[in-house]
Amino acid sequence: MVRVNILDFRGERLNKRFLKQRLPRAAETHADIERRVAELLAQVQAGGTRAVKEFTERFDSVTLESLRVPASELERAEAELDPSVKAALVESISRARKVAADQRPTDVRTQLASGAHVTTRHLPIERVGLYVPGGLAVYPSTVVMNVVPAQAAGSASLAIASPPRSNGLPHPTVLATAHILGVDEVWAMGGAQAIGALAYGLDDEEQLDPVDLITGPGNAYVAAAKSLMRSQVGIDAVAGPTEIIILADANADPAFVAADLISQAEHDELAASVLVTDSTELSERVQVELLTQVPAAAHEARINTALSGQQSAIVLVDDIDAGIDVVNGYAGEHVEVHTAEADTVAARITNGGAVFVGDWSPVSLGDYCAGSNHVLPTMGTAAHGSGLGVHSFIKVSQVIDYDRSALAEVADHIEVLADSEQLPAHGRAVSIRFEE
Repeated sequence: MVRVNILDFRGERLNKRFLKQRLPRAAETHADIERRVAELLAQVQAGGTRAVKEFTERFDSVTLESLRVPASELERAEAELDPSVKAALVESISRARKVAADQRPTDVRTQLASGAHVTTRHLPIERVGLYVPGGLAVYPSTVVMNVVPAQAAGSASLAIASPPRSNGLPHPTVLATAHILGVDEVWAMGGAQAIGALAYGLDDEEQLDPVDLITGPGNAYVAAAKSLMRSQVGIDAVAGPTEIIILADANADPAFVAADLISQAEHDELAASVLVTDSTELSERVQVELLTQVPAAAHEARINTALSGQQSAIVLVDDIDAGIDVVNGYAGEHVEVHTAEADTVAARITNGGAVFVGDWSPVSLGDYCAGSNHVLPTMGTAAHGSGLGVHSFIKVSQVIDYDRSALAEVADHIEVLADSEQLPAHGRAVSIRFEE
């Protein structure tokens, strides 16, 4: 029996405070495990390859001869890949590359006066570590979503880390996808120990150069490790459990809505599936659909747990305007809009990692073949954060180029401001240049 929480927001003032307190969320888990992860990371820093292998044996029950995946295994994985899977991956890569190519920013040179120029440069992050999780599913799509924008940004060096299976290698589809994309540096390591190895590097038994940035989703231990390593390396985000929020009215197809809620709940027991609607009839029809569709799903138990958890709910609102307020307050990873004039409603969704418009744009499309990126902000961070893209692998640097006359124009202003901040040496660094 599927039991989804019902939250009735009708008649409420839907301000930010109310929504922060009342919206369904998964419980935060990072704080509970950070102490253990910090100890693990310290051991990886001190013990290098040996420590990573020991943690791999303890957590993954795999004894590794080598962490680096041989090039021959990458080639073999692609050669043995199911042709239909390869064709799907090639199409996914092609679409993602088209979108990524249009995301690449251009440098801008601004002239402020004669002889006074500031150039804003967009430079690729040189070396990137890309984490691809294992666990309950296999994620070649995550290889695509991480590698394609990094390559489009111009990052010169990419290293993929993914947990090994019993044969000591990551899943063959992950290896094949890396080879199709032209990435030859793949490491058989997962969890927090992989994040530590990417950040600190290895220089004992195996040579792994430290990376400048780590991207990619993972479990709570991976998220905690990324959070703790932010002083050592850049990260894309600290990801929480995956989530979908659907805004629907009486016109929505309840079978579609139910299927999309189920598809997100399929990820894991902490996945969040939220429906926001002004139609009690739709709410009831979706619940009937869940009773039919969930028992037929391959991962029924997992889906049931996710749908009945505190992070999932059906939220009743007075009207679609109120529903938009709820969706923007939730700031979800995936937002679907199933309403009349869905494109107009979607334009008013300002807090969402990715917004999917209408009956024919389900989240599953974005997971694989939309051309968009599926590594997205969770736990309300879409209010201030962005999904993975070319911008994630770009750093901005400014070049200041003034000649003598251009500096002279602002010299007095600089000295006045320096004095106002009680930093006279700053002003002196300018005035000395004009002394005879």
